[in-house]
Amino acid sequence: MTDLFTNLVLGFQSALTIANIGYCFVGVLIGTLVGVLPGLGPVATLALLLPLTYALDPTAAVIMLAGIYYGSQYGGSTTAILMNIPGEAASLVTCIDGYKLARKGRAGSALGIAAVASFIAGTVATLLIALASPVLSEVALYFGATEYFSLMVLGLVGAVALSNGDILKAIAMVIVGLLLGLVGTDINTGELRFTLETLTLQDGIDFAVISMGFYGVAEILKNLQAIVGSGSYSTIAVKSPWPQKKDFTQSQGAIARGTFLGSIMGLLPGGGAMLSSFASYTLEKRIKIENETPVGEGNIRAVAGPEAANNAGAQTSFIPMLTLGIPSNAVMALLMGALIIQNITPGPQVIHTNPDLFWGLIVSMWIGNLFLVILNLPLAGLWVQILKVPYRFLFPAILAICAVGVYSINYNQYDIVLMAAFSLLGYIFYQLRCEPAPLILGFVLGPMMEENLRRAMLLSRGDATVFFTSPISALLLIMAFALLAVTLLPKWQKTRQEAFTED
Repeated sequence: MTDLFTNLVLGFQSALTIANIGYCFVGVLIGTLVGVLPGLGPVATLALLLPLTYALDPTAAVIMLAGIYYGSQYGGSTTAILMNIPGEAASLVTCIDGYKLARKGRAGSALGIAAVASFIAGTVATLLIALASPVLSEVALYFGATEYFSLMVLGLVGAVALSNGDILKAIAMVIVGLLLGLVGTDINTGELRFTLETLTLQDGIDFAVISMGFYGVAEILKNLQAIVGSGSYSTIAVKSPWPQKKDFTQSQGAIARGTFLGSIMGLLPGGGAMLSSFASYTLEKRIKIENETPVGEGNIRAVAGPEAANNAGAQTSFIPMLTLGIPSNAVMALLMGALIIQNITPGPQVIHTNPDLFWGLIVSMWIGNLFLVILNLPLAGLWVQILKVPYRFLFPAILAICAVGVYSINYNQYDIVLMAAFSLLGYIFYQLRCEPAPLILGFVLGPMMEENLRRAMLLSRGDATVFFTSPISALLLIMAFALLAVTLLPKWQKTRQEAFTED
């Protein structure tokens, strides 16, 4: 406990500098805006802003990008409640009861309880990160190449199992990501692989190029298709954004359950905010309380629970990325890419080699959650007004940011061509209903999996049974194979479809 107190003091010293407070505020402000604007999402925004982090201090860069992620979970609830439009995917289930509450004249209560639930869950989840991360990082120090390879296999299988879409398509996307990660020069042999005999690809595909292609420009194409023929939005006025005493009484159990569910599910590969919110809504729907409005008809619990869950899940998903070097979802893969850009390798050594970054990030989450309550309660009406800006004015600016950002990385015009190619490929995947998140995870983990596989085989003199003679590695592989087998069962696939189409 003494060490924890000392580390938190270090975190406060790092996070409470004027610069880092400023970047934290900018991050949560952009995150709120991202959550409000339908169709943009934190992944696309992080992809767009990734090149800007080259010029920032590593701690400031991570604090800002993290603020965008958990800030988007707050902002998404505003349009979900007032306009029945989920600004962010994790806010889908908030629309169901939140909008009906607003139609009954209780928009302020719904917005207020959503903000309070998110703040409580974020605070608890951040405390969990502070307590659990040092323990996990110490355990991870006992991991060798064999154990890391098996852990990454489990991570990719988990991403497939918890992805939204067809299982076989998710597996195919992982394989495509792994293959894209192999493009370039083999570090061990110096051989060129999949470079199409061009100098441009000798150093491989830049992470910012592929992420911006799939999540930046491809998102623009999807949004342009979606807004064709769309009508104008109608909003509901907010009298007071403060919930009543009975709202707190009715919601406290849902907030506790949502916080617990989100904290656990955020740790799972492929988990995070969206899966947590769906799980919480399903749980609240199964809890029947006498003389209470049914869930689905305007129940305050069905707003509080999912909002607590998605914020807790968003924040605890940092744990496996920071302590094990394994991103649990596409957002964590982008944040991991940002750290690598700053020459910081996520994993168990981060706490020891970059303690100011690690503990500064944790403390900044508390500060960011406080900023978000201030931003989301009094300014709810302002965020809704932003939606009146026509998208035809927004997308050219986003395209310009993409092009300038990609070019500024290596000052190579071919990177822009590659980004355009990946954006077209991303749009084709969208039409085929193939989710790009497993591809991004495969792309990030692929080179590390190959490196650990080769290292393990060299140490064992080519004996592949080393992956099963190591107890930890064998357990991880058994878990991966069991999860994959269960995932392919028809009953499980039916359950997945029901979970992601809950209404």
